[in-house]
Amino acid sequence: MDRSRLKEEDEKLRESRLSGEAVFEGRLLHVYRDRVKLPDGRESTREYLRHPGAAAVVLLKEGKILLERQWRYPLGRAFWEVPAGKLEAGEDPALCAARELEEETGYASDTWTPLGTICPGIGYSNEVISLYLAENPRKGSRHLDPGEFLDLAWIPFEEAVRMAETGEIDDAKTIGALFRAEKCLEKRTGIKR
Repeated sequence: MDRSRLKEEDEKLRESRLSGEAVFEGRLLHVYRDRVKLPDGRESTREYLRHPGAAAVVLLKEGKILLERQWRYPLGRAFWEVPAGKLEAGEDPALCAARELEEETGYASDTWTPLGTICPGIGYSNEVISLYLAENPRKGSRHLDPGEFLDLAWIPFEEAVRMAETGEIDDAKTIGALFRAEKCLEKRTGIKR
């Protein structure tokens, strides 16, 4: 796939911002309403969330992944997730990943592999999550944020992939992180599962 040609072809799909307003600004999310010009010249409204971005970490130790179990209020249940967190203003995603890993799990690592980015809500949000593989963890100190409650579990990596395949893991960032980590490990070892 020729990405430069694709970018040229995508220009015919571009929507141009004409005006905009902040509808709500919260601690985590900001809601905006923009007026846009469509490719055919008509105008429309786009409502979306602005998010500072996040980083998520696949932490591996001896063939196991460290997952978090956390209650997610909007959906009213607990989810299996990889450690992740929101970027602070101007923060490098790699530093955010290391910070969140230690804060949430009490582990640190000196062995990091970038796994790319995912955009989990392209129809309603500008959030970009940077994914990382961390290996050879060492125990640090856990510092959960006030109001943050989560359990930790070391699960065989292949079992976590199976959980994603069957829907037991249904958090989008975790599924994306597992997929990217699996492909990275396959390239490294030459072994496909």
